Amino acid sequence: MIPEEKVREVAERISILEVVSDYVQLRRAGANYVGLCPFHGEKTPSFNVNPAREIFHCFGCGAGGNAFSFIMKMEGVGFPEAVKLLARKAGIEIEERQLTPAERNAQDERQQFQRINDLAEGYFRAVLVQEPAGQVARTYLRERGVDEALSADYRLGFAPDRWDGLARHLKAQGVDLEIAQKLGIIRKGDNGWHDLFRNRLIFPIRDHKGRVIAFAGRVLDASLPKYINSPESALYHKSAVLFGLDMALPAIRTENSVIIVEGYFDHLALYRAGIRNVAATCGTALTTTHAGLIKRHAAKVYTLFDSDAAGIKATFRSMELFLEQRMPAYVITLPSGDDPDSFLAKNPVEAFAACRDKARPVFDHYVRTLLIRTPPDSVDNKVRVMDEVIPRFRKIADPVERDLYEKEICRLLGIAVHAFRKRLGGMNVTARDLPAEERPRTHQGDRPQETLLALMVRYPEARGDIAAFGVEKLFEEPYRRLAEAVLASLDTGEASHDVHCLLDGLEDPDQKRILSQVLVNDEHLADMDWRTVFASYKRSREQRALHSSTRDIAARLAVLDPDSEEYAALLQQADALRTRKSKL
Repeated sequence: MIPEEKVREVAERISILEVVSDYVQLRRAGANYVGLCPFHGEKTPSFNVNPAREIFHCFGCGAGGNAFSFIMKMEGVGFPEAVKLLARKAGIEIEERQLTPAERNAQDERQQFQRINDLAEGYFRAVLVQEPAGQVARTYLRERGVDEALSADYRLGFAPDRWDGLARHLKAQGVDLEIAQKLGIIRKGDNGWHDLFRNRLIFPIRDHKGRVIAFAGRVLDASLPKYINSPESALYHKSAVLFGLDMALPAIRTENSVIIVEGYFDHLALYRAGIRNVAATCGTALTTTHAGLIKRHAAKVYTLFDSDAAGIKATFRSMELFLEQRMPAYVITLPSGDDPDSFLAKNPVEAFAACRDKARPVFDHYVRTLLIRTPPDSVDNKVRVMDEVIPRFRKIADPVERDLYEKEICRLLGIAVHAFRKRLGGMNVTARDLPAEERPRTHQGDRPQETLLALMVRYPEARGDIAAFGVEKLFEEPYRRLAEAVLASLDTGEASHDVHCLLDGLEDPDQKRILSQVLVNDEHLADMDWRTVFASYKRSREQRALHSSTRDIAARLAVLDPDSEEYAALLQQADALRTRKSKL
């Protein structure tokens, strides 16, 4: 664990301009420096670095943060690794706290596990490349169009049909087999030690840094099971690992998108064709952890699963995960009976690119697939479709997208919009009707709220007045939570040097993006009278509230009897509101 004072020392010693300049060619543009964003492909610079604030923001893809955030995203490392990397750059020695005996033992064991996996990978690789026992696998790979260079990229290996080949190899290298057994690649039975993988092509499974953490073994014939994977261990958690991510990260950063496939050979086929922004699940369904991992590295995701029942189920499960993550997701559809391997064997890569470009949004694909399975040719079927669609429909965050899908669903079902809304529970599907936690995080920006937020960071006195007035009266989501974070994180002194700490403290990537965007170009606020802005904004908010209340009263009056007591009371309220509004 790195002491907090060391993190602050590193932040104070390094310059974000120097850090980013190691990766991006920058030129000065006013108070900022601009260049081509390293996280997505672009021809016109939209990547800004603000040296005074020690932050960066890309107006193209929304990436933003401080030097630590930049290194984490650029190098694909966690926060501690980013701090250590920048500490070395700044010449700062980091002394981590002393590990407890239990932590030391766990660390030592992980190092032993890593060595065992490396030895196992070397053994499988040597059998494939050098030994006569690997000839059957070499022939198999050649028939499937895998040359030596591609085999080396994946570090493919072969487990020969031997009872204890790997166990003997590990023992010869001085490995404690009892420890190796915890990885599951060898086992102990009544007849002694034996291997998990026998007579199988071996795909090493690596983490995002390229370290071998597990193995997948594929048969060379039609026997079952087709694949077996290493069991979970201290190094390998299949719900948190995507196969090939280490190979895909450079392309993902360029494309700002990722294609998710199911199989190892699906991944290999696309990689061989030059499509490199690809990752695969390791013999398991896509999980929430996977979805979060994908969102950290890409702005858009494509799914390419089999067209059978299991593949359709996996596609729709992934849809729910990506809707919850508020991440754009699309479904690539290949001709019936084809997978990426068979399709690319018969077609040029341009044909696959055309299929990708025609990919449908996953929710659209879901609705149309559902209607094929349950044709809306009866009232019962229409209700059944609505009941299945509505729980997923509620997860769509963008209000425009919700409105469009609502109209399209009603058109396809042949029903009126009010019927769908009635089944929905009477909810009018607009941003205002959504509860705060479901309101869209992705937005085009709200200039007055952004300005007020920037003034809070720049002027300590403004924070005091805004806190006294109440952030809940001034801000709507997601600005409200950002304003609360500013008040909680920044002291009453000059706050500029604490902005990077504030950004680090935000867990929500969308909040980080908004704040970095707000602050990267705030020099125009230097001569602004924050009290005038604050007063104007309070007046505007109150006017809007009065207008909304007046409109609600008018709607209620339209359905009341003019002779009723409630009608008269509402008229008095309306007059009082108009009087207040005229005084603002």
